[in-house]
Amino acid sequence: MLISVVTAVYNRADTVGEAVESLRSQTWTDYEHVIQDGGSTDGTLDVLGRLADERTRLVSGRDSGIYDALNRGLARTTGEVVGLLHSDDLYAAPDILARVAAAFADPAVDAVYGDLVYVARNDPSRVIRTWRSRPFTPALLRRGWMPPHPTLFLRRRVLDRHGVFDTSFRIAADFDAVLRYFGQPGFRAVHIPEIFVRMRLGGESNRSLERILRKSREDYRALRTNRAGGLGALFAKNASKVGQFF
Repeated sequence: MLISVVTAVYNRADTVGEAVESLRSQTWTDYEHVIQDGGSTDGTLDVLGRLADERTRLVSGRDSGIYDALNRGLARTTGEVVGLLHSDDLYAAPDILARVAAAFADPAVDAVYGDLVYVARNDPSRVIRTWRSRPFTPALLRRGWMPPHPTLFLRRRVLDRHGVFDTSFRIAADFDAVLRYFGQPGFRAVHIPEIFVRMRLGGESNRSLERILRKSREDYRALRTNRAGGLGALFAKNASKVGQFF
């Protein structure tokens, strides 16, 4: 089973090498690494060039933002299963892809996801927050639930049938996509209760108060567009994050 791992990157010479090395250390070797670089100028391409192997599919060029870059990368994938590895993130263990592949051995499974820890940007061994998910049920969507998106792997048929990221969302396209996919009748997702990803703090959605407010507006639009709730679901989504600090 070929797993396509997509990385969108722009000027992340300080972190992208660790991300790539965490993929290279996986015991499951039947994967391709599709990298979409936004035209980096800080040495990112040099780092990627040194670490490239026969499974690397690197393209560099201007894009219109993170979701446009991810869509371009997704369009170049060839695997039966597709996942993301952001340039600031790390796989938490060498058997993550192997566990994902084992879950997808059941042809009825549409999605597989795990848990996630947020770590200090300058020290990925220091855990700040822990996002432990739960098994999926459709009722969760109306409570603002979503799986930790960096841990999510999808069967290709999901993307083929229901599309990729809606780039009219600048921050919350991942939430919109989850609602669109998981809201389909009969959608089957498997939660593996293990830490899949170590995610550095400092992402786009929480960089400033303006970004936080915009994220909330976009989350609300995603909920309404996908008929998954309204203000109550938005409140529950934000409130659920409090427990991650304890």
